[in-house]
Amino acid sequence: MSDFLRDYAIVAIFGGLGMALVGTFIGLSSIFRPNRPTIDKIENYESGVDPVGSGWSQSQIRYYIFALLFVMFDVEAVFIFPWATRLEAYGYFGLVVMVIFIFILALGLAYAWRKGVLRWV
Repeated sequence: MSDFLRDYAIVAIFGGLGMALVGTFIGLSSIFRPNRPTIDKIENYESGVDPVGSGWSQSQIRYYIFALLFVMFDVEAVFIFPWATRLEAYGYFGLVVMVIFIFILALGLAYAWRKGVLRWV
């Protein structure tokens, strides 16, 4: 066996041992833990408020869109930071590529703004 495959085999062995250890402890805890369910214990509980009504509620898509916009601009920052630290090495080509990148993101922001997605209502 080559050194390359031996390294991966060692990682696989330790990963398997770790999963076996976790599985063993979870199995042992399910055997030895006390199990005395009561009505109060199995009732839904959230922030000290007694539950009222059913647990199902419809959430608005607006929150999902906000999360996607946050991720989009977070990824933008991840790409802009290394570019800004090595600006001299990339020259004009790097500047043009980054301007195009920022322009595409600005178009996406303008589209979201025009559609009214950014209103928090």
